[in-house]
Amino acid sequence: MKKKKRGSSLLDNTLNSESNSSPKAERLQAFLAHCGVASRRASEKIILDGRVKVNGSVVTELGTKVTEKDEVLLDGKKITLEEVKRYVLLNKPLGYVCSQSDEKGRPVAVDLLREKYTERLYNVGRLDMFSFGAIIFTNDGDFAAKLSHPSAEIEKEYIVDSSLPLPRHLAEDFERGIRVEGVFYKAKRVEEINSHRLRVVLIEGKNREIRRVFESFGIAIKKLCRVRIGTVQLGDLEPGDCRNLTEQEVHSLLALCKPRA
Repeated sequence: MKKKKRGSSLLDNTLNSESNSSPKAERLQAFLAHCGVASRRASEKIILDGRVKVNGSVVTELGTKVTEKDEVLLDGKKITLEEVKRYVLLNKPLGYVCSQSDEKGRPVAVDLLREKYTERLYNVGRLDMFSFGAIIFTNDGDFAAKLSHPSAEIEKEYIVDSSLPLPRHLAEDFERGIRVEGVFYKAKRVEEINSHRLRVVLIEGKNREIRRVFESFGIAIKKLCRVRIGTVQLGDLEPGDCRNLTEQEVHSLLALCKPRA
């Protein structure tokens, strides 16, 4: 059996990675993402903030291209491409924020992974501080970019418990679409489980979407848990626990991503 090249992703073929021996030039923000520093979008801000040096010079131009042979420093420390690609599911507990660090000193979800993983991991998408449940972490920039792109339309499923009985038309209105303070929110599916509980499936990534819709009806959310991302189920994973995604799960997530126009 042919041995898999060390340092390559499980998904090289799926992601159309280059396999030739000459170093491939890529945009600096993509290189940072492939090194597990942050997502491409977050890496752009890191570059613009002047935190990156290439071959001894500070670079703030997003179009700059680099290869593995260039010396790239982040905050004075050399970064290199990760040898192992990771795809991790975490059950984020309440009270944790989804960022690499927090200026307010709040606990960050990625810290829950540091004892188990030596690679730099970052979250794909977000889950607000007062919600818990499924969130994916990776150091694979291509994987993160595909899942995060608005055209991907990956389903996210939530179980929502309300503090008061649900208004009669909340589920129906949310499925049809509702405008709150000038922003249009529309769930793909909403199912009323009982008088205080809804199952909500979203495909958009608008900030605090479920909470804003509930607030517009004057109803407070008692508990909000994300139980599924695409084909990946939270299952019986306890808050604060994590597991590696299977190769099949990773491939199935990528297969769900719609081609970009």
